[in-house]
Amino acid sequence: MSEKPVHPDDADDALVRQARLHSTRLQHQADDGQSSVTRHLAQIGVLGLTIVVPMLLGLFAGHWLDHACGTGLMFTGALLILGLILGSWSAWNWIKRA
Repeated sequence: MSEKPVHPDDADDALVRQARLHSTRLQHQADDGQSSVTRHLAQIGVLGLTIVVPMLLGLFAGHWLDHACGTGLMFTGALLILGLILGSWSAWNWIKRA
């Protein structure tokens, strides 16, 4: 059984790709210097809006459906929770990419 030799330039190796990505990010951070406080606050604001906007859309759509169908708060609650789930998922993906 011959094993494939491990080579640092092997692009198929997930560990090597992750190490290169991490190294690139560290180099960009070193080139840019310290991130400002306002940049971090802006990122927090974007994350908040990423979660809140789908929730509000679900709230308004659910309210409209409940009013049109006369179902109380059934659609409002369901679409509000759905908006929370979608917004949280979207924020999580945004954080993973950053």
